[in-house]
Amino acid sequence: MPEGITMIGEQIARVIESKNTEFPLGTNVLTHAGWVSHSVSDGKNLTKIPPYPKGVPLSLALGTLGMPGMTANYGLVDICAPKVGEVVVVSGAAGAVGNAVGQIAKFKGCKVIGFAGSEEKVTWLKELGFDEAFNYKTIKDLDATLKSVAPNGIDCYFDNVGGEFSNTVLNNMARLGRVACCGAISVYNDTKPLMLPAIHGTLISKEITMTGFRVVSYRDRYPEWIQRNIQWINEGKLKYKEHVTKGFDNMFDAFMGLFSGANTGKAVVEV
Repeated sequence: MPEGITMIGEQIARVIESKNTEFPLGTNVLTHAGWVSHSVSDGKNLTKIPPYPKGVPLSLALGTLGMPGMTANYGLVDICAPKVGEVVVVSGAAGAVGNAVGQIAKFKGCKVIGFAGSEEKVTWLKELGFDEAFNYKTIKDLDATLKSVAPNGIDCYFDNVGGEFSNTVLNNMARLGRVACCGAISVYNDTKPLMLPAIHGTLISKEITMTGFRVVSYRDRYPEWIQRNIQWINEGKLKYKEHVTKGFDNMFDAFMGLFSGANTGKAVVEV
């Protein structure tokens, strides 16, 4: 993380004292306050959390109704724009973003193939309706696996991991395929650059569109996506899971768990 940044992601907070009429006592907000139990704000860095329908937990403001859910909407619906019958591959599929991507692709009529890091996660993905789900840690030949489940190529790839895995997926894309580059967690902690084959020839010959994005650049569309996701949740189309760690003192362990794949769904620390 850049120097001076204490935490990736947002926190849910409740206003316990206020001199700002825009944020009266008791208001629930999203903030980037970092690893703290209390903070002071002038209101400029706070986002009000709208009331949710009965039965929808407030914590979803960090997951399906927060940045991860918005990321799934923009990356899949806007960038990949999957069509009925197309093949969609999702890496990091059991994470907060990936599981939503796969579910949305599925009820849009696509064949969905997900990759995750444990048998437990693979089982959950199948429960969510993924057509195929694999533990990438135990696959002997990723290229052969992709060819067996997507013999005509992959139309859309939602990339959460980057690295060698994604290079193999790219080589199995169909003509006019679309790639949404959301994350590259497989290489975040590398101390030197990976030596990977150049991908430009594949992009050109198959006329593939590959787009990197940061969903925070589209915050003006959050209300639209939140309402869309709430509707899908109420219709039973979009399910969610939270990996909850309790206690402020355990926050660091919860954060490091992101890199070992300890969480299924959205990782949340309950303070």
